[in-house]
Amino acid sequence: MARRIAVIEDEPAIRDNLRDALARQGFEVSTFGNRPEAQQAMQIRLPDMAIIDIGLADEPDGGFELCRWLREKAPALPILMLSARDSEIDIVSGLRLGADDYVTKNVSLPHLLARVTALFRRADAVAQPSQQGEPMIRGPLRLDVARFEATWRSEPIALTVTEFWMLHALAMHPGHVRDREALMREANLVVDDQTVTSYVKRLRRKFEAIDKDFDAIETVYGLGYRFLVRE
Repeated sequence: MARRIAVIEDEPAIRDNLRDALARQGFEVSTFGNRPEAQQAMQIRLPDMAIIDIGLADEPDGGFELCRWLREKAPALPILMLSARDSEIDIVSGLRLGADDYVTKNVSLPHLLARVTALFRRADAVAQPSQQGEPMIRGPLRLDVARFEATWRSEPIALTVTEFWMLHALAMHPGHVRDREALMREANLVVDDQTVTSYVKRLRRKFEAIDKDFDAIETVYGLGYRFLVRE
C-alpha cells in the first residue's frame, strides 16, 4: 500500500511540483492550501507524513499552529516543515513545536526526497521486529524501542520520531563522543550541522522540564556530543 503524504502549501505552483515529485516516487499525495482545510481532513484521516509550509494563506504562522495541533494528535507522525524563511529562530521554533525536520523552499527536489525517505526510515525502525528487544537502560534513562517510549527517572518524556532516534544514537554508546556526522548517520538524519544542534538543544530542554539538574547530554566543543550515565 502506498504511503500517504499530506502537503500543506499555499503557493499552487510549489504545491503542484511537490505533489508530482512525490507521486512519481510512488506516494499517495493529498494537497491543501490552508490550515483549516488540512486540519479538517486530517481530523478524519491522518496521513503517514505531513509536509507543512509555515506561512499559509492569511496566517503567517499557520504552519506552526498546524504542526502543534498535529503533534498533539499524533506524537509519532513524521512532520517536515517547509518555508521560504531561513532564519535560525524559525528553524528552532518549528523543531520546538514538534517538527522532525525543516527545509527551505529552495531545496532541490532530490534533496527533499532524501529527507522524506530518511524520515520514513526512522518511523519504520520503530516497528521493525529486528530493532525491538529489551529496553535500553542507561542510568535513569529507559528507552523502549518496541513501545516507542522514553522515561527519565520513571517520568515519561514525549519525543518525536527524530528526537527518539537522536537520543538512541547518543545513549547507545555512553561516554563516547558522537560527532554530528555520526549522529546523522546513526539516527538516519539528512540535515545540516545547525539543525543537529537544534535537536540536541530541544532534547535537553525536554529533560530539564522534568529534571532541572539534568546534565547527561554533554557538548564536547569542536567534536560533538556524548551521553553520560549519571545516577
